[in-house]
Amino acid sequence: MTEPHLSLRKLGLRAVPETVWDPGLETLVLSENELSEIPGDVGRLKRLRMLDFGHNKLATVPEALGELEGLSDFLYLHNNRLSDLPASLARLTRLRYLNISENAFDTLPEAVSGMTGLIELRVTDNRLTSLPPSLGRLTRLRELHLRNNALTTLPDAVGDLRELRQLDLRGNPLTHLPAALAGLPRLEKIDLRWVATLAVPGWFADLEARGCLIYR
Repeated sequence: MTEPHLSLRKLGLRAVPETVWDPGLETLVLSENELSEIPGDVGRLKRLRMLDFGHNKLATVPEALGELEGLSDFLYLHNNRLSDLPASLARLTRLRYLNISENAFDTLPEAVSGMTGLIELRVTDNRLTSLPPSLGRLTRLRELHLRNNALTTLPDAVGDLRELRQLDLRGNPLTHLPAALAGLPRLEKIDLRWVATLAVPGWFADLEARGCLIYR
């Protein structure tokens, strides 16, 4: 293969074609198909920088996905049927963007906290009831999107996300937010629309005084 970019989007595929497993690939798009399985052969794509399996019927992803340690740009797994991710994905420390929205996660997979290169994390439209303290390991994170989950609070460890700019909490039944958010030096926006359960904490005024937008 001379072309390092391959898109097989929206072709009605029920299985990944064998021809896909070319070790020279740098981007692979298999979104909007009927895929229910990712073969372990995916681990052969060592040069891959971007992988898109969004909008399929995946209930699991293979351990071999964690072998793609060069994956640096994007990993799309949104709009599937996932409820967990293998621990091996913690090896994707170069990955900058992860989208696991529109799945069936009730807890954030521990592997995500190992992806310490993440700049943007999207976990909207799931069933999250809590977030692990290990979330604080994502010290490069700039955007955290958690819209439409079942969160009532956030862990104090969000205070370790010193690069965070945007926090989307729309549509969660929040009753408390940690004051540690007030100490985030780069925070520009907190979106709390469609949240009717949260009493406004006094430290919101401090954030707004320094220019942080709080939508509610």
